[in-house]
Amino acid sequence: MSIEALVFDVDGTLADTEEVHRMAFNLAFGQLGLDWHWEQAEYRALLSVTGGKERMNAYIDSLPLGTAEKKRLHERVPEIHAAKTQHYTDIARRGGIALRPGVLRFLEEAQNAGLRLAIASTTTAVNIDALLQATLGPRGLTMFDVIACGDQVRAKKPASDIYLLALETLGVPPERAIAIEDSPNGLRSALGAGLWTLVTPTFWTEGSDFRGAGLVLPGLGDTTDPLPGEPGGQLQRAPWLGIDELLAMASTAPQLNAVQALYREGC
Repeated sequence: MSIEALVFDVDGTLADTEEVHRMAFNLAFGQLGLDWHWEQAEYRALLSVTGGKERMNAYIDSLPLGTAEKKRLHERVPEIHAAKTQHYTDIARRGGIALRPGVLRFLEEAQNAGLRLAIASTTTAVNIDALLQATLGPRGLTMFDVIACGDQVRAKKPASDIYLLALETLGVPPERAIAIEDSPNGLRSALGAGLWTLVTPTFWTEGSDFRGAGLVLPGLGDTTDPLPGEPGGQLQRAPWLGIDELLAMASTAPQLNAVQALYREGC
């Protein structure tokens, strides 16, 4: 079967946003009088929990506090998250986030090849809008046929809900789509939905278990930022991933159903 659509994660995949998220969390903590400060190493560990509110709830559960105090802090999570979102979008709109190398080229190649583009992210619609407007300008939202975000589904990644929603809205079966991810939770989510998946890790996710991915590269690469060891490593045509080479890889790979994908992951 031929590929009709690409479904992108956002945070870490389109742009390496996690440092800005970390900064925004810390700004919100200070603004609201909390003596919390997440260093990079701590935040990297917290990223095993998907979703900002979920991440804060997990952090609160880890604190050496009494039940009543934890309950009080849990009740403040929506307030803290709203402040964090405001700081994040402010930074994004001031130009504080850039697309990862090769992303714009890749998006344009995909459009020129007639592929439909979608987003499947567990971040909020506000964050997605801020990122796309800041990095792609007015065409940011119109490039994507479907934008599925975290507040539209019951369970976030690694559950497959967000990918299933994106595929259903697109009207495309999983065997005709490719997922692009950067994290193990995102990979598990995409595999569970039956999608062949490309993974491009960042500092925050490198070294993770990406078994089950169709292809793992350090990035998409570009003419000004070629991938080391390519072509000749995993790529054969250029030192960056082109849409034609990706489609050739995915189209010739055997399709996995959800159960097979779980076994391939070693779950």
